[in-house]
Amino acid sequence: MGRPKVYITSRSFGQFCREALELINSVAEMERNPYGRAMTEGELLEAIKDADGVIVGTDEINRNVLEQARKLKIVARHGVGLSNIDLQAATEKNVVVTYTPDANTESVADFTMGLMLSVARRIPQAHASTKQGRWEANKFMGTEVYGKTLGIVGLGTIGTAVVRRARGFNMRILYYSRTRKPHLEKELGVEYVDLETLLKESDIVTVHVSLTDQTRSMIGEKELNLMKKTAFLMNTARGPVVDEKALHKALKEGKIAGAAIDVYDKEPPGAEFRLFELDNIVVSPHIAAYTLEAICRMDTMNAEDIVRFFRGENPQYIANPKVLEKLIKG
Repeated sequence: MGRPKVYITSRSFGQFCREALELINSVAEMERNPYGRAMTEGELLEAIKDADGVIVGTDEINRNVLEQARKLKIVARHGVGLSNIDLQAATEKNVVVTYTPDANTESVADFTMGLMLSVARRIPQAHASTKQGRWEANKFMGTEVYGKTLGIVGLGTIGTAVVRRARGFNMRILYYSRTRKPHLEKELGVEYVDLETLLKESDIVTVHVSLTDQTRSMIGEKELNLMKKTAFLMNTARGPVVDEKALHKALKEGKIAGAAIDVYDKEPPGAEFRLFELDNIVVSPHIAAYTLEAICRMDTMNAEDIVRFFRGENPQYIANPKVLEKLIKG
């Protein structure tokens, strides 16, 4: 038998960490996405029809893909979120799914603080104006972050890393999370409140939850109307967590002072995206995790788990461990 084939859809995998490619090459043949973008379902089906493994970025690994790719044994998600992979279908098909938990925690937390300062002090707008040869200091009056109330929706590893940074700004920190975390309240001095209280009392709200049926559109028109008119909303989690139409309305009507978003319902959102028309929003192309350090950590975690799998060992970062139980029993 020949060596297994691993198809790489992630555009960033191995670009900055050659060691990860060498690890994969030690156990498998490699092919990669030639398009410079996320692949369509049709492109993906053609590319992985004879693949044993795939390292996937934001491409959709849905039930149809899993059913058509009959040789597929392992899907390695080059990232933390798993919303683009049908875990149930993968488990049914005995396809192992791995991912890279916590690999980008510090990078996303850094970026969140950067967005906070950018939206409060209108740094991107001032930058663009100054580069155009203007000198409009009075136009870019900002708001201090120091001493304000920060509301964190989702106190997981990233939310906690944001707290550690925000403490340096002497902020009062509220959090709302699926489960209360008394040990972090004591250690970090954060206050647990319900979502309504958080939205009403916070000067800055930052979202750090995974995308689930429960969190989809959890920040909509009702929630935005609870916020202060002077408040800012930031989303570096997943686009569908915030209702984009409701956010556009809130920003346009001055229900909140501004927003900063790195994630979108559809990526890329397109030139006609209405939020791009507004001046009181800071936007970026889903780059919160894009640091050399984070990408190399993700590369290494994916590559090492691929190597473990094809050498007959258990992957370390497996998202659907029931598959291993089924394979052992089988």
